[in-house]
Amino acid sequence: MSDLRNPGDAWVTAADGLRYWGRFGAAGLLAHDPTRGILLQHRVSWSDHGGTWGIPGGARHEGEDAVTGAIRESGEEAGVPEDAVLPRYGHVLDRGGWTYTTVVAVVARPFEARITDPESHALEWVPVERVTDYPLHPAFADSWPLLRPLLEDGAEAAAAQLMSAGLIRPCG
Repeated sequence: MSDLRNPGDAWVTAADGLRYWGRFGAAGLLAHDPTRGILLQHRVSWSDHGGTWGIPGGARHEGEDAVTGAIRESGEEAGVPEDAVLPRYGHVLDRGGWTYTTVVAVVARPFEARITDPESHALEWVPVERVTDYPLHPAFADSWPLLRPLLEDGAEAAAAQLMSAGLIRPCG
């Protein structure tokens, strides 16, 4: 691991007056394996909302699109192979001057997640119906009811409805 930090690794204050990590915004990967569920990360105590569960993700690099950032971060934090997921949708949380994009992806090639940096206590594949049994990162908990229908039967209809409402966009 390099001691050189990317210029995107910094706190910013958004229009809502709160501080967020990622000078150029942030992105995370909601990786869904229809057999195993979604990949959740147990966040270390020193991280933002440490001790909660969320999806692998983090600060985007300058000029980096959200899909690239989410896949890079999930590789750095959870060993997600770049070619193992197919991004389908993006959901943007806009705090005014700072954004977080959740990239919803289907697992195209099963892989074993592994802790590859110090930002995780644990990684688990969690069945969709059990996600709310975990103490979730507050922002992920808020977005989960919107995102969950994209992972279930009837996902295409749910996606069409959410796209028409401007709540998600297709990736790619």
